[in-house]
Amino acid sequence: MAKMSTTPSANSTLQDLGTRAAQYLAEHWACPCRLLHIEQIPGGASRETYLLELDKHGVDFGVVLRRDPPSSLIDTERAHEYKTYQAMFEAKIMPVPEPIVLEERAEVLERPFSIMVRIAQGQATPAGLDEPHMDKYRKKLGQQKWHLLGQLASVSPASLGVTHFMPTPEHPAAHELAYWSNVIRTDALHPQPIAEAAIRWLEKNLPPASVHSSLVHGDYRTGNFLYTAEGKITSILDWEMAHIGDPLEDLAWSLDPQWSPNLTDAGRLLPRAKAIQVWQASSGLPIDAIAFRWWQIFASLKGLAIWISSAEDYVNGSTKEPILAMAGWPMIDRQNRILLDRLSPSSEHKYAVPLI
Repeated sequence: MAKMSTTPSANSTLQDLGTRAAQYLAEHWACPCRLLHIEQIPGGASRETYLLELDKHGVDFGVVLRRDPPSSLIDTERAHEYKTYQAMFEAKIMPVPEPIVLEERAEVLERPFSIMVRIAQGQATPAGLDEPHMDKYRKKLGQQKWHLLGQLASVSPASLGVTHFMPTPEHPAAHELAYWSNVIRTDALHPQPIAEAAIRWLEKNLPPASVHSSLVHGDYRTGNFLYTAEGKITSILDWEMAHIGDPLEDLAWSLDPQWSPNLTDAGRLLPRAKAIQVWQASSGLPIDAIAFRWWQIFASLKGLAIWISSAEDYVNGSTKEPILAMAGWPMIDRQNRILLDRLSPSSEHKYAVPLI
């Protein structure tokens, strides 16, 4: 990965952050630790993310530092995310980074943070999947992506050890709809008629409470996993929105057209119908077509809620991060178009996901 270009003053601040993080880890590990290099990964929506190369007692060692930003695209709880990483790392049903430490004191690095072992191989950028050399690997990646998601859906939250810090809602669909509807109505900078129409439809057509509950990743999409140039997923990232709920929520979110520049492939990887097949074979779970349509419409509403909230944060928040503005306005427009299409009674839906 290319080194981040900075001004001298910015580089000095970044270097100081890395040096203090290395000193902190030296105390945590009770062994010598020295910073070799630090760079920031641009575009962190919910946490600032830094890659650190360390000399740990004479051995090169890579870590990822995730620090709370002054302002965030999504309001999430750092301890919740860290405990989820711990649970998933111990369960070993899908690859995740190994957690090292969670520090909730602000005085150490100015804001709370967590540190994990750096996965040596892979990149996360969605645009990288469009490179010509990835043509022969996209299907392979798609098979892995939805197979892993199906595996997650098949495992009970209790067996993963997450029920002691995650509540189990009586009616996951009603719970999620109430939460994200409130986000829209609290953060909207101007009237949102399409969102309100979707909320009315979702309330009127609420499916029965889920028979099968699972750990829901909450943001399972292209861009939140690392993949190699040889077509291997090496890590599933960004568990800050993880919760116990209906596994169809993750499946619908992963298929939302927002995550692909075309209407053919889900997440730039597989035709949507094929992705559903892979998930169903891996999870062993049936898909109720009526409930699944509900979760697809909900997924687009949830995306819209996040973009609306980010726009509000850009206007009224303490920072002016470009990602907040970009997620706010262009993404709102496309998500509105997706929602309109999905709410249409016509059978000729551009964004419909067929069940097979």
